Amino acid sequence: MHTILQPEGWAKPLGYSNGILAQGRTVYVGGQIGWNAECQFESDDFVEQVRQTLKNIVAVLAEAGAGPEHVTTMTWYFTDRAEYLANLKGLGAAYREVMGKNFPAMAAMQVVALVEERAKIEIQAIAVIPD
Repeated sequence: MHTILQPEGWAKPLGYSNGILAQGRTVYVGGQIGWNAECQFESDDFVEQVRQTLKNIVAVLAEAGAGPEHVTTMTWYFTDRAEYLANLKGLGAAYREVMGKNFPAMAAMQVVALVEERAKIEIQAIAVIPD
């Protein structure tokens, strides 16, 4: 399906991969945030917004016949680095609950703001469905 790229001698990353080799049909998931299908926020809690954001990504993937196991890369944008770091345990649990044990190549960064004022997280993803 996908091949994890782990250079020899490098420490194994936790919760992500350094690189992924994949071949097939590509699915590009636009930036998703932590609101529901009606574009309403159900929580201002950071971990709950992450959980909903990941569920939104999975819903978009399903439209292409894909699932979390097909995600090759994710980019996380959050508005508060300290809040992100303070919630790593909860983030990990929410991630595994929605995405399983699939760890794509990832980048994460703090941004000044997101377009939706209540949004604390936005995640963009790319998936590859094998031929």
